[in-house]
Amino acid sequence: MNLSSKLSSLLHIHTPMLHVSRNHFCSFTFTSFFSTTPENPLPHVLTKCISLLQYCASSKHKLKQIHAFSIRHGVPLHNPDMGKHLIFTIVSLSAPMSYAHLVFTMIRNPNVFTWNTMIRGYAESQDPKPALHFYRQMTMSCVEPDTHTYPFLLKAVSKSLNVREGEALHSVTIKNGFESLVFVRNSLLHIYAACGDTESAHKVFESMTDRDLVAWNSVINGFALNGRPNEALTLFREMSANGVEPDGFTVVSLLSACAELGALELGRRVHVYLLKAGLRENLHVVNALLDLYAKCGSIREAQQVFGEMEERNVVSWTTLIVGLAVNGFGEEALELFKEMEEQKLAPGEITFVGVLYACSHCGMLDEGFDYFRRMKEEYGIAPRIEHYGCMVDLLSRAGLVKQAYEYIQNMPVQPNAVIWRTLLGACTIHGHLSLGEIARSHLLKLEPKHSGDYVLLSNLYASERRWTDVQTIRKSMLQDGVKKTPGYSLVELGNRVYEFTMGDRSHPQSQDVYALLEKITELLKLEGYVPRTENVLADIEEEEKEQALSYHSEKVAIAFMLLNTAPGTPIRVMKNLRVCADCHMAIKLISKVYDREIVIRDRSRFHHFRGGKCSCKDYW
Repeated sequence: MNLSSKLSSLLHIHTPMLHVSRNHFCSFTFTSFFSTTPENPLPHVLTKCISLLQYCASSKHKLKQIHAFSIRHGVPLHNPDMGKHLIFTIVSLSAPMSYAHLVFTMIRNPNVFTWNTMIRGYAESQDPKPALHFYRQMTMSCVEPDTHTYPFLLKAVSKSLNVREGEALHSVTIKNGFESLVFVRNSLLHIYAACGDTESAHKVFESMTDRDLVAWNSVINGFALNGRPNEALTLFREMSANGVEPDGFTVVSLLSACAELGALELGRRVHVYLLKAGLRENLHVVNALLDLYAKCGSIREAQQVFGEMEERNVVSWTTLIVGLAVNGFGEEALELFKEMEEQKLAPGEITFVGVLYACSHCGMLDEGFDYFRRMKEEYGIAPRIEHYGCMVDLLSRAGLVKQAYEYIQNMPVQPNAVIWRTLLGACTIHGHLSLGEIARSHLLKLEPKHSGDYVLLSNLYASERRWTDVQTIRKSMLQDGVKKTPGYSLVELGNRVYEFTMGDRSHPQSQDVYALLEKITELLKLEGYVPRTENVLADIEEEEKEQALSYHSEKVAIAFMLLNTAPGTPIRVMKNLRVCADCHMAIKLISKVYDREIVIRDRSRFHHFRGGKCSCKDYW
């Protein structure tokens, strides 16, 4: 018998006509309907209602019909059995929690199952905060939590990203003897990872004797998402050694870690694995793969993945548009955006960030303002701070620093530190001291101890040869306890990622690397290279400036790769700071002299060097 038939038969249950006044209805219900005589139909009605609630797992409409019928036939809401089944069905159907809460308030002495169901409902809702309130009410009502309470509760805390509440609950689970349970530990592990406390997540993981796939995934993903990709990859190797088979979630985390590190070769091996594991139909996995190739500067492989996708969503299109833009192929990014529009797909906020980024990094001033207008007028997308930041960057890169400042002043949203920093950087590059000092004054209010701001202003003063002001800035850095972020470059070789800093001699091959650097400099000078010592913003001798330029981290990394890779092999370098003009010029010539493709990913974009030219066309 289907649900409709069951409901229909229930609606025809014979109930005697009750001629009682409204004032006597409640007393009649309690005395007559709770009696256990065979003539009283209530137990049968209650059983039928509960049975039907268990059948209506896919219909909110039927739920309300059954609820209404139970009320009409005198089943009181404060009946614990009816109440708990009703709340369980409401939560299972993802009906509004306000509905569940109203039913809950009418139940007398709800049991632990009912409390847990309410906590679960809020944990799975858009607003998980009330789950903690219910937990506190539960303990105040002297209802002891059981093994199901804490996983739901910790899920709510992980969604609200409240690590302090998580720590408090961790203590409670230890006190109550629940911490050793696998699903409790998995929940604790997830909350620490989700809140960015990777150290605590790893401690919980290390203390686990029984680690399932959920535990491995949580800790790997935690490291991958919180700027510790090396640890994520190390754990994956340990996971494989323990015979645990990864799934789609693991693969997404691994690809994210590889993308963060620029570990293209390792990412390619993950690509091979996901094909063998039959995950090529998993859209989340393939989007992560697309993102990996784009972020590692292998944009043609990214395009190949995109072309082979059987299903594409807005994320797929956006990822490739942004990837093309940051790799210096702005025209292709905009062509892809037009194709997306032809497919009748609605671009989102992030899509337009990619489009505006493409315009900014290719010097497409008019096109950028036109897309900004279309975003608002045609797609109804209200510009966010990221979009305004792109417009400031567009003007700044074009050298229109005064116009960029005027644009900031007329923005309808409050400019953040990133926007003022963009202006300060433009002032440093294009030489606008007064506007640079204005930008710095705003940054002092928003992020007073950001090391990059001190460096930018110091460089601005140095470009004007105001060495006294440079010394003042450096002294204030020391007094404020601010340390300059050291520049570093990463390269991948033989399943390892190597890091180099300026003048770094810690590597075993340092002697050979620096000997090659000297040879490279000589060869480049034969090609007409003249070190751009004006980029060394320090009051030192010219010879010292030339030496300092030779030892920039990306040049050290490139020399290392030239020594250790076969001729013709592409070289890929990840750098945390902006490539300076001298390194940019030198790397163009290295790509020509050594006949190598060299891909540099700096703080904001990619540079593809080949045959003495760069994809950025010297506009970055």
